[in-house]
Amino acid sequence: MNDHGRSTRKRTGGRLRPMAKRKKHQLGRGPTETQVGEKKFKTVDARGGNRKVRAIATNVASVSAGGEVKSAEIEDVIENPANPNYVRRNIITKGALLDTSEGTARVTSRPGQDGQVNAVLEE
Repeated sequence: MNDHGRSTRKRTGGRLRPMAKRKKHQLGRGPTETQVGEKKFKTVDARGGNRKVRAIATNVASVSAGGEVKSAEIEDVIENPANPNYVRRNIITKGALLDTSEGTARVTSRPGQDGQVNAVLEE
């Protein structure tokens, strides 16, 4: 879990001791590592009574090419700059290079945040 609290160092470089332990509402959630596979989604409660749809697995991407958007079947993850191990595990993140039925496409959306894969065709 990530904690985005105050800095652990003073302005002078000295160490700041924590005033208290972190509370449950200060913790973040672990990453949603969207995989290539049969469609599977998860709904998560967010701030302000809102909800987020997270893609646990998906095999469809909306691919944009020349101002036209087509639905394409995801076949494989070719490259992922976020983590080289994600290619082996077929994990889709923003910036990942996918092999689709329309051709090679780069992901422009965040599937773990908004539940869909949007991509742009690479030349």
